[in-house]
Amino acid sequence: MKLLLCIIDNFYTDQVEMEMKDKGYRMTEIASSGGFLKKGNTTFMFGVNEEEVSKLKTDLKDICLAYEKHRGKRPEHSNRFTSFLLDVSMLPFFQSAQADENR
Repeated sequence: MKLLLCIIDNFYTDQVEMEMKDKGYRMTEIASSGGFLKKGNTTFMFGVNEEEVSKLKTDLKDICLAYEKHRGKRPEHSNRFTSFLLDVSMLPFFQSAQADENR
């Protein structure tokens, strides 16, 4: 199991949320700003199986590109999203929760 943390520019947030739900992805959304990308953004957390990671990233990119085509492209210096892939088995919190489920 993998956890994809995806920090998305607010320009794309509503569209990403709507389309990813339509595609059947389950996610947690956290409003965030400042610090990392220095502007308003939203962090999505997706839990997926390892073999689904590539499709998830492709779907995110395709949604952003289609939205740009429809609404107009963002400035070149703007990031669509930045993502971090974590192995859930390496996170103590999830190991503890998983152990509790097995009891």
